[in-house]
Amino acid sequence: MHALAILVAAGRGERMGAREPKAFLAVAGEPMLLRAARAFAQAPSVDGIVAVVPAGRIGAAREMLGGVPKLRDVVAGGERRQDSVQAGLQAVPPSFDGVVLVHDAARPLVEVELIEAVARAAAERGAALPVLRLVDTVKRVRDARVLETVDRTTLAAAQTPQGFRLSVLRRAYEKAWRDGVLLTDEAMAVEHLGEEVVAVAGSPRNRKLTTPEDLAWAEGLLRREGLHPRAGEE
Repeated sequence: MHALAILVAAGRGERMGAREPKAFLAVAGEPMLLRAARAFAQAPSVDGIVAVVPAGRIGAAREMLGGVPKLRDVVAGGERRQDSVQAGLQAVPPSFDGVVLVHDAARPLVEVELIEAVARAAAERGAALPVLRLVDTVKRVRDARVLETVDRTTLAAAQTPQGFRLSVLRRAYEKAWRDGVLLTDEAMAVEHLGEEVVAVAGSPRNRKLTTPEDLAWAEGLLRREGLHPRAGEE
C-alpha cells in the first residue's frame, strides 16, 4: 500500500484571532503544520508529503519542514479549500498510482493508527474518511427557532485525513469543477460523483484547532500526556 499525503495549511484562520496563518501557530512549542507532517512521516504507508501553504509562506514552510522525512514539495494554495487541494494534486508525481490522503494541518494531533486505517480503507474501497458519532441531541434551527429534533444515529462529524485512490479523487474533482460545486471537504466531491465513501472510526484526539479555546485544549492534552515541554511545571 502506497500513499501520498497532502497537508492543507493555506487557511487564514480568522477565528483564531492570530496575525499569521493558523497552521503556523505553535502547539506546545511546535507549529501545527510541523506536528501534522511528522505524524504522516511516521506512517508506514506514506511515501511522500506535499504541504500546501499561503503563497507568501512557501519559504518559511520549506525551512520549517526541512528536517521532516518524506517531504516531497511545498506549494502555494488558493482562495478556497478545493483550490488548495487541487494545487496539491498537481504536485503528485506522474508515476504515482496509489492513495492520496488529504489532511487539515489544523488537526496536528492526528495519530499514525488513524492515518493507516484510512489509507487501508481507501486502498480497498476507493474512498474513506474518519468520523465521530454525535453525542449531543441535535436540533434543526432557523431564525432562532427550533424546528425539529434530528435523529443523531444517522449523523456523524467528519474528520481528516480523507483518503482516495488517486484516480477516484481526480475524477471527482473534475466533475465538481464542471458542475460548479463548492466543496467543504473531498468526500463531498466523491459523493457528488455518485461513488461510495467508507467511514472508519475517528479519534477525539484528532480535533480541528479553530479557536483559541481549541488551542488551549490541545496544550492541556499534551501537558496531561507528558508531551508538553512544560509538563512538569504544574
